[in-house]
Amino acid sequence: MRKVSIFGATGSIGQNTIDLIGRDPSAYDVVALTGGAKIEQLAKDARRLNADLAVTAHEDRLGDLRDALAGSGIEAAAGQQALTEAAARPADWVMSAIVGSAGLPPGLEALKQGATLALANKETLVCAGALVLETARKHDAKLLPVDSEHSAVFQALVGEDMQAVERIIITASGGAFRDWPLSDLASATVEQASSHPNWNMGQRITIDSASMFNKALELIETKEFFGVAPSQIEVLVHPESIVHSLVGFTDGAVMAHMGAPDMRHAIGYALNWPDRRDLPVDRLNLAKLGQLRFHDPDEARYPALRLARHVMERGGLSGAIFNAGKERALDHFIDRKIGFLEMADIVETALDRAEAESSLIDAPLTLDNVLQTDHLARKWVDETVAQRAG
Repeated sequence: MRKVSIFGATGSIGQNTIDLIGRDPSAYDVVALTGGAKIEQLAKDARRLNADLAVTAHEDRLGDLRDALAGSGIEAAAGQQALTEAAARPADWVMSAIVGSAGLPPGLEALKQGATLALANKETLVCAGALVLETARKHDAKLLPVDSEHSAVFQALVGEDMQAVERIIITASGGAFRDWPLSDLASATVEQASSHPNWNMGQRITIDSASMFNKALELIETKEFFGVAPSQIEVLVHPESIVHSLVGFTDGAVMAHMGAPDMRHAIGYALNWPDRRDLPVDRLNLAKLGQLRFHDPDEARYPALRLARHVMERGGLSGAIFNAGKERALDHFIDRKIGFLEMADIVETALDRAEAESSLIDAPLTLDNVLQTDHLARKWVDETVAQRAG
């Protein structure tokens, strides 16, 4: 029986993971489930999977979680420290699906235990790629990608020599505004940005898809995970979301990974790796689909892509600044304090401010430095928003 933990259990990735594990519960011993404010869902899933421990990130909700788990014998805990302590509990396989940079400390802790870390939290590699990979190497832990794009690349590379890889092409749906006139984007609302044409995801990642900040993060993640040069990574807008990524080789061949837009593909691959097992997902009918479309992204529409390429070239702690700036700018957009297009402009302002203090970007890549840089970038974004409000 495999010991597993799910961090970010109440989000869309976590729920899809629970769906797969719940179909064969006798094969898994669930060590810990963690979530945020959805206490009833967290408790329900902990009971369903007979978890040892349930943790909410919100310390003020500990009483509610204990009440929801009363009589189950399941331990309850709360707060950021409790998340990290949960990750230190021995497990064979850990799903890292906490949204944002908050997923970095527990992800590192799980790697220190030698666990296989299924990484759906792209911010972990964006903020601290070299640190994460070195931690995995040092503790003989395995890192598996769960983003659909990176899982697709990972699968296309099975049995291949990285020296023969010429380019990696990750695809993007284009998000909610892919067909909007560019002139209309400044007036786009939170509600409009929160509706994805292909995927059923949480609000934050759906808005990130509309701005293509999620793809910007994935560009950086591709560089860190696969160790390729920024110039080898391309993005294609692919409205159907059927081809998840492609790998081009030096002989001109291109390997494409295809599948219906269902995150259980990538989750199931990581859960069952190195084997393939039957998954409850739709099978492709290409004749019925009829066509697959691709086009280059317009960086005037998606300035986040240009910023990501700058971050990849600059290196150091610029990824932590980029991610924190993005997260905080998104907070302000959701709170209706800034417009849709202002998010990228504000993130660029934070990067420029950091560049003026190059010693900050070039500081050693440690967890403490990442967290301090994260805090500082958020502060800068708040100051910029306040200044613009007058």
